Amino acid sequence: VDTTMTAPINATVGEAPPPVEVFRKDYKPLPYTVSTIRLEFDIYEGKTTVHAAMLLSANKQYGASHGTGELVLDGDETCVKLMSIQMDEKDLELGKDFTLAPGKLSVLSPKDGAWLTTVCEIVPEENTQLQGLYRSGPMYCTQCEAMGFRRITYFPDRPDNMSTFQSVKLTADAKSFPILLSNGNLVEQGKATNDESRHYAIWSDPFPKPSYLFAAVAGNLASIKDEYTTMSGKKVHLEIFTEAESVHKLQHAMDSLKNAMKWDEDRFGLEYDLGIYNIVVTSDFNMGAMENKGLNIFNSTCVLADQKTATDDDYERVEGVIGHEYFHNWTGNRVTCRDWFQLTLKEGLTVFRDQEFSSDMNSRGVIRVENVRRLRAGQFAEDAGPMSHPIRPDSYIAMDNFYTATVYNKGSEIIRMYQTILGVEGFNKGMKLYFERHDGTGVTCDDFLAAMADANGVDLSQFSLWYSTSGTPTVTYSSKFEDGTFSLTLSQKSKSQTPMHIPVSVGLLDKATGEEVVSTTVLDLKEEIQTFSFDGLKGEVVPSILREFSAPVKLEAATGGVDEESLAFLAARDTDGFNRWESGQKLYTSLIFQTLNGEASEKTQEFVNEAFGRTLMDKETSDFSIQAYALMLPSEATLAEDMKVIDPVGLHAACGAVKKALARKYKAELLERYNELTATMNEGEEFKVDAESIGRRRLRNVFLDYLCSIKETPEEQAAAAKLATDHFENATGMTDKMAALSALASMDGEGSGARDKGIQKFYDDANGDALVLNKWFMTQALADLPDVLDRVKKLTEHPDFTYKNPNRLRSLVNAFTMNSAAFHDEEGAGYEFIGDTLEKVDQINPQVSSRMAGCLIQWRRYDEKRGKLMKSQLERLASLKLSDDLFEVVNRGLKH
Repeated sequence: VDTTMTAPINATVGEAPPPVEVFRKDYKPLPYTVSTIRLEFDIYEGKTTVHAAMLLSANKQYGASHGTGELVLDGDETCVKLMSIQMDEKDLELGKDFTLAPGKLSVLSPKDGAWLTTVCEIVPEENTQLQGLYRSGPMYCTQCEAMGFRRITYFPDRPDNMSTFQSVKLTADAKSFPILLSNGNLVEQGKATNDESRHYAIWSDPFPKPSYLFAAVAGNLASIKDEYTTMSGKKVHLEIFTEAESVHKLQHAMDSLKNAMKWDEDRFGLEYDLGIYNIVVTSDFNMGAMENKGLNIFNSTCVLADQKTATDDDYERVEGVIGHEYFHNWTGNRVTCRDWFQLTLKEGLTVFRDQEFSSDMNSRGVIRVENVRRLRAGQFAEDAGPMSHPIRPDSYIAMDNFYTATVYNKGSEIIRMYQTILGVEGFNKGMKLYFERHDGTGVTCDDFLAAMADANGVDLSQFSLWYSTSGTPTVTYSSKFEDGTFSLTLSQKSKSQTPMHIPVSVGLLDKATGEEVVSTTVLDLKEEIQTFSFDGLKGEVVPSILREFSAPVKLEAATGGVDEESLAFLAARDTDGFNRWESGQKLYTSLIFQTLNGEASEKTQEFVNEAFGRTLMDKETSDFSIQAYALMLPSEATLAEDMKVIDPVGLHAACGAVKKALARKYKAELLERYNELTATMNEGEEFKVDAESIGRRRLRNVFLDYLCSIKETPEEQAAAAKLATDHFENATGMTDKMAALSALASMDGEGSGARDKGIQKFYDDANGDALVLNKWFMTQALADLPDVLDRVKKLTEHPDFTYKNPNRLRSLVNAFTMNSAAFHDEEGAGYEFIGDTLEKVDQINPQVSSRMAGCLIQWRRYDEKRGKLMKSQLERLASLKLSDDLFEVVNRGLKH
């Protein structure tokens, strides 16, 4: 079909209607599906032509009326030009054979077994939304989840349409784009017949998949290669592609991939199913990574790592995300979601799997602490605000807004509770049945629950309430000891109309000896109030409740107070590593809130000092990371969730006061331990990224942080600046360098010269490396300085800053919103800055703008003055023409 001089058929489709809310209860299967598709991409600078041939099939799941009704294809006319449409090689007539509406093409009389063919044109170079096919540096690449495929061509762009992508042909300039990739296996490649300067590659994926898992890449890329032999003896070719200058940063990702493949075989008996596994790295990406079948596409932040540019946290993140996307091959690809309301079915389950993988690769206790810290700082806040939703939402306007901490992180906690209730063996039996029943299909959360229940012969109907209940439940406890029997009374409160099934893991320790007299036992809290008894005890006990954080709930004493004596006891003696850490955190929390309210108790300070001092001087522990986390104060984001009215400036000051008091009291000991670790690390051993080395660096950097908080007098400022500068100059890797830069960035007075030199030196050393520059922007945005907003505004004018790259934008602007005291300055300048930024970014990339808007929608949780100023920015945005993504967040923020 010659489309050179043809006007697009969909040129006059009209303006999009106002945003429409979609409801889970309205789900209906398609009357027709596309069972097979063949695609051809002809890529030229400024225009890509997409030929699609689709085999139509009447959908038997549609019921008695299958084979009747319209075929509805999704397509975004703002970026897809429809040039031709045929059925069985006959041109279709607009109005007679098909109709067009904003976002939709309806074939009025489709036929079972017919081939529908379309020709569309797109301009990837203009695609700043980074959804569909877009240009990123030296490559073209795709991102189709959740609804990006409709920005490539017209198609039933929904998860329950599982198609075999029989062939995907990519044709492009051979010199500019020597690498041509898609899903599945490479079946043919060669020179283009009509132009020797161009070449083509044809890929075929034998496994049916929804359109959101489609991927294609055309680029000038370098790679590293490896091979993995599966448990059945099949050899799999592994290759990771990136820009040539970054290829030396790929080895950790490759090692992590092979570890993940082996772990999934060992833990779940799940083997990889293709002969090839490719990963492509891009610096322009809205999310972390994408699990496209056989061709993962990754944000550079989740793959690239070496000693000079990546922190230990970066290394851990790379391992976790590589694992996450690989594990999706079964939990997401082989078994996918029926509809987007079931997103947690694949994401919550796969987050749980990647957390278990990371726990087995590293320190299980450390990984659990890190995951719970993340959950409380992010997801608990989400559950307390206007974007609160169950892990399986009931409605959405823009599905992209529900790739949330609730769906992912709380979702993973719900999966973890299955394992807590059923045991590891019972959970594995449920997983086996789930795959046996549903391999190759799109299913629901109910199907997963049924597999778990049926495999174990248990009733999980009450547990299903976790899928439909928003908010964070609260469990309260009280206890008594009488005649050798300890009675523990638990009660629950949530947004559910009926009691939920909450697994509460409990252990008991002898109050006199500290010996564990009852090991971890799972109590199934299924009623509003329940009492559990433990008999045959020789003396009084201290309960350790919610061990391993066995349920995503808030735990409170029935008295409403804080039993500091028991917390101090558990912080010293609990055999459960998580609760030992948790007890110390609760002591810190108690002292911080007392300080905030101007009523710090000497007794509380004594408990805190005792716990801090004992942990600080413990030289016997083998887990340095747990020791480091035990010394850190709770984050301000976590503490804010315990406040009815958040006072960000007061909270920041209280945290600072407690931190400085501890630093002053234990200055000599902190310096002693800091110097000991420095001497150990300077003994010339090679740089390693193992649990012990990471822990040692983490602990030493915590000591640095406390020591650099002592900076009231000019002499103290100079001493802190010297310590941080020495740490910076002697850093052997990015972890220590970043710790030093973070300390320097907040220096003032006599330390300001060292601050400015450190910031400049870090920039110079980055030598244009994008990931290092992201760290440079972020550290300055998080600085504890009175003029930080002015500095951030100035950085938006820096030649290395751009609003179009999500990583760079997040590193500066999102980081500033996390600098709570500065962002929430009571005059509202921070809110105005974010409002202006949102208006600008929404025109470029709605996914990014909607996520950034989350910092304004919690306005009801602040004092009246701040709340009004935050709300006024939302009202200003609501008066503008917004993307569906930002519209939904802004309007939820104003309504709820």
